[in-house]
Amino acid sequence: MLSLTSIQQDPEGVARRLAVKNFTQAPVLLADIRQLDTDRRARLQELETLRAEMNRLAKQIGVEMAQGNAAAAEQAKTQNQALKQQIAQMEAVVNEVAARLDALLVQLPNLPHESVPPGKSAEDNSVIQEKKVALQLPPNPLPHWELVSRLDIIDFELGVKLTGAGFPVYKGQGARLQRALIQFFLDRATAAGYTEIQPPIFVNEASAYATGQLPDKDGQMYYMERDNLYVIPTAEVPITNLFRDVILDEHQLPVRCCGYTPCFRREAGSYGKDVRGLNRLHQFDKVEIVQITTPDASYAVLEDMLNYVRGLLDALELPYRTLLLCGGDMSFTSAKTYDMEVWSAAQERWLEVSSVSNFETYQANRLKLRYKRGKDKVICHTLNGSALALPRIVAALLENGQQADGSVRLPRALHAYMGVEYIKAEK
Repeated sequence: MLSLTSIQQDPEGVARRLAVKNFTQAPVLLADIRQLDTDRRARLQELETLRAEMNRLAKQIGVEMAQGNAAAAEQAKTQNQALKQQIAQMEAVVNEVAARLDALLVQLPNLPHESVPPGKSAEDNSVIQEKKVALQLPPNPLPHWELVSRLDIIDFELGVKLTGAGFPVYKGQGARLQRALIQFFLDRATAAGYTEIQPPIFVNEASAYATGQLPDKDGQMYYMERDNLYVIPTAEVPITNLFRDVILDEHQLPVRCCGYTPCFRREAGSYGKDVRGLNRLHQFDKVEIVQITTPDASYAVLEDMLNYVRGLLDALELPYRTLLLCGGDMSFTSAKTYDMEVWSAAQERWLEVSSVSNFETYQANRLKLRYKRGKDKVICHTLNGSALALPRIVAALLENGQQADGSVRLPRALHAYMGVEYIKAEK
């Protein structure tokens, strides 16, 4: 959530930066927010004046009672009672104005960092790095949805039978590959200094609000109305919320956490070739990395997290590229985001497998997450990244590793985790 101070002090600058995200509602919304904030401040001043008068009368009652002036004391008590009612009414007005103000503030996306390029869609993203890998594929390589059927390791039709589209069933070596990748990613993360967390996969409304899923992505989350709980779209939500309403000491920073969870997304409106096979699922597995740090260090941390994800893709021997997202393709909450995409040889297209983002103070403001710097309490910066999301990694590993005999060669980094060097159809 943006700070009222920045909005009041530089509304034109805020509107200009939001225009990079193509947020056209900014001028009207900012004007409404500034007016409501002015009204709230005026009401607060009136409230403080009433409270000061009530305190003065309370002291006067004591003086009058001590001097035996019962009539004057009773008169002061009557005035005090009337003031209490006025104060209660004014508190209700202040709370109502504050609620309206918060309702407007949460409609504002995060400000993009100055280095974020303008643009309207994914076509305007900047490719800032590409890693090529020589692939030796058989003629007419198969897409992964045909490979998994031949190898009998993932069954999409069984998933439809059990639940519906977007909920595949992993079998045999497919299930083992999932487990191997999760363990590989967690081992690499803990070796890099991240503390492993196993969080709940259901969160309450306060948690979803604090990391920015609500109200922006309400329609994309699965919701259990009876219990008023949301199923998480990513481990970022519960892990970051571990620090909601927390004041850290500066020496505790940076905080570095990782966690594996299944993730659930409705993916409303998705259709076409992009949803085939593992390309877009409603349930998938992912290892997430989260960091909490100081404002002056957060962009160096962002680059470190990006390089960490690149290291995972290097170890998996996958061709990949790094994109700097333009304003129009960034998430609501992000200040700057890098996407990592792997090359799918059989589909002849790039598949996104990770987003690494700096949210600056946007989430921390909602979380009320601060740290002590001397006598001051400073809002933290939060960052997160996929490290990594499994479905498209699996798709790329299968498609890029397929052999002429129908087997799939695995990268060396997974041999110990899988116990084999090739995935083959079981006889």
